[in-house]
Amino acid sequence: MAQENNAESLPLTSVLKNLENRFNIKFSYVDEDIDNTLLTLDITKDLKSILADIEEQTPLKIKKLDERYYSLYKSTTIAICATVLDNYSQNTVMGSSVEVLGTDIALITDSEGRFSLEDIPRKSIIRIKHIGFKPIFIPAEDLTKHDPCTVLLLDLNYEQLDEVIISQFLTTGLHKEIDGSIRMISKDFGILPGLIEPDVLQTIQALPGIESIDETVSNINVRGGTNDQNLILWDGMKMYQSGHFFGLISAFNPYLTQKVSLIKNGTSAQYGDGVSSVLDMETNNEITGDFYGGAGFNLINGDIFGDVPLTRNTAFQFSARRSLTDFFDTPTYKQFFSRVFQDSQINEDAGQTEDTKRTEDFYFYDFTGKFLFDIHPDHKIRVSFININNNLNYIEENLSDSSKTQSRLNQTNISFGGSLESTWNTKFNTKLNTYYTKYNLDSRNTSEGSSQLLSQRNEVIETGLKINTSLKLAESLDWLNGYQFTETGVLNFSDVTEPPYSNNSKVVMRTHAVFSELEYRSPNKTFYARGGARLNYNENLDTFKEYRIEPRLNLNYEFQKNLKIELQGEFKNQTTHQVVDLEQNFLGVEKRRWYIADPENSLLPLPITKSRQGSLGLNYDHQSLYIGVEGFYKEVTGISARTQGFQNEGQFNEEIGNYTARGLEFLINKKTRDYSAWLSYGYNVNDYTFDEVAPPTFPNNLDIRHTISFAGNYTHNHFKFGISLNYKTGKPYTQPDPENPVDNRFFPSSIAYQKPNSSRLPEYLRADASAIYDFKISPKIKATAGASVLNLTDRKNILTRYYQINENDEIETVESVSLGLTPNISFRVAF
Repeated sequence: MAQENNAESLPLTSVLKNLENRFNIKFSYVDEDIDNTLLTLDITKDLKSILADIEEQTPLKIKKLDERYYSLYKSTTIAICATVLDNYSQNTVMGSSVEVLGTDIALITDSEGRFSLEDIPRKSIIRIKHIGFKPIFIPAEDLTKHDPCTVLLLDLNYEQLDEVIISQFLTTGLHKEIDGSIRMISKDFGILPGLIEPDVLQTIQALPGIESIDETVSNINVRGGTNDQNLILWDGMKMYQSGHFFGLISAFNPYLTQKVSLIKNGTSAQYGDGVSSVLDMETNNEITGDFYGGAGFNLINGDIFGDVPLTRNTAFQFSARRSLTDFFDTPTYKQFFSRVFQDSQINEDAGQTEDTKRTEDFYFYDFTGKFLFDIHPDHKIRVSFININNNLNYIEENLSDSSKTQSRLNQTNISFGGSLESTWNTKFNTKLNTYYTKYNLDSRNTSEGSSQLLSQRNEVIETGLKINTSLKLAESLDWLNGYQFTETGVLNFSDVTEPPYSNNSKVVMRTHAVFSELEYRSPNKTFYARGGARLNYNENLDTFKEYRIEPRLNLNYEFQKNLKIELQGEFKNQTTHQVVDLEQNFLGVEKRRWYIADPENSLLPLPITKSRQGSLGLNYDHQSLYIGVEGFYKEVTGISARTQGFQNEGQFNEEIGNYTARGLEFLINKKTRDYSAWLSYGYNVNDYTFDEVAPPTFPNNLDIRHTISFAGNYTHNHFKFGISLNYKTGKPYTQPDPENPVDNRFFPSSIAYQKPNSSRLPEYLRADASAIYDFKISPKIKATAGASVLNLTDRKNILTRYYQINENDEIETVESVSLGLTPNISFRVAF
């Protein structure tokens, strides 16, 4: 009792001075090691006991140098301990992982939520995490071992999800968000008619306002725009190739894709380029710590993918796919082949004779890789890579004279990039993204016994840098700012030996852009607003420089319960274009070559394409019923006739004009837990204006006035089934003049046409169906078997019609017909 009464709370500095005077000794130490340190000591004890108490109550070590001198110093290691509880009911959290960052030291808490460690680096950081709780980071010195140990409270983790208007849109995994964009989550994807896999570019065609005029995924038309007017991003990298098998299959593996965002209007200011739409694909971005993967095949290709954890904070993802078409033929391949190469040199029935031997070797593949490294939970590095390849080799041998004609068409897209995502505090975060993309199209035609050699090459090399900063100004208000730099170089090379012609051009465009926008969400979730602007500086290194300000607006207001009104608008521009090489230009297969805007080019003047668009929509969503209607107006200027794919007297002209598209999109969707049924309708009026054409205003090549789709899917236990019926009016085309179809005034003769796009093809009608069954092979291996049929009725829909003159100056009609009845089956496993 007497000793306890002598214990006092004293500063360490005072204790040391007292000991020096009392025992005639000296202490050496660093002042900052002992400043502001309080001890509870009985200073009446002997020297040895007091020094032991100092070591016990502080992280200091005391070393006796001789009979008079002592040294005080902080140890480089310490012992720590703590008890982990939840902050709600303060229950123990057993099994929490405890890691000493920067070392290999780790353990889990015991059944009482306690842990202790010895010889931990003094300046280290301790990370404690558990599923369902927010991780905490705490300096090791704050957990210095004493009795009782420090108590740590873990906060429950409430994940804030992106707000959506409806939870299911047509099928599971499709969501319409509050800003009007459509998001696809591949892992949650249900089923759509005709699809047995979550093909990104096929899926978006189920939405009103989006279609493909020729049934391909490489020619997606959004509100009357051409495919090159869509900005396609994969992990932040711009893609210049999007399809396999000449556009019939998407080139992007969906099984590692975390989310896909489709934006038709009201685009965020952070996006440049793409005057029609933005398709932003992101692969899985989190390190889960678990291995998972899968593999599968269908009648066209086989693929494999996986996510492999390497360490606690690193992982590697990969996917690979290759066609099976060069190993064996399938009914699906035969239908695809017939669709692509109909009326071409490669068609096996076109001009085949006993003296002719034809060999075609066609295959495609793609593979991706992604390395994930968490420097710190708040600082993450990601490196991504993608390679897409299509290869066609065609050989025709004349057995009578041993002559041989060989044609080759190769198309590749290689891209790699990296990002650094940083969260600096609860209000401010940044993202730095950089990438390199190289696209290449090579075509070559050689013939023995002929002096003609035809070579064509199109190459795009692009590098990009983008910095985004996000600041939370208030709980409901976010401020986005950023800068983007892009350098795009495009090479076009053509060489013909007879008649002699050669062209080799390379154009480089640099674009600097700064952008800023505010995003507001009202606390009661009835009002959403996003507004901003983007300032672009485009510099063609040879000819011109141009500034352009592009405002962006996106509003959503719930003025009645379950009833919302949407208002969107944007100004955009793009500097790249695809010039169409038609079927009759090379090998009987349509090709598209990229060009850079260059209005001063004497051979092919191409201005910067600019657009402005506005839309107004009304949405009703109550429980299982969704009804949406939206009207839009879009004007696009600076388009060239060479980029539109004309197949009349204007197909080789270089006039510059514009088009205006206005229309209405309607969707009604009835959905329950077991089924979803929908009816969509699109009305579109799309007109060209070319001042040098007579008449100057005429229907756009993509002017599909009416589009109707009726579809549904049904889910029962592990079985999914979908069926659809799609109808649209025919596209415009130009017929020869019935009175004077051939103009013989010049050599060679040419076709005399009627007014441009004054006729229309017959209406298009197609029914599709698909079915999927899920089952388990083992507790850890899941399997999926699927079957689909495209064009159930085998209807011959005419996609294009054009005319050509034969050797006898007679007009021949050439028609491209849609896919016939096309079956497909698939089998997949996931583990």
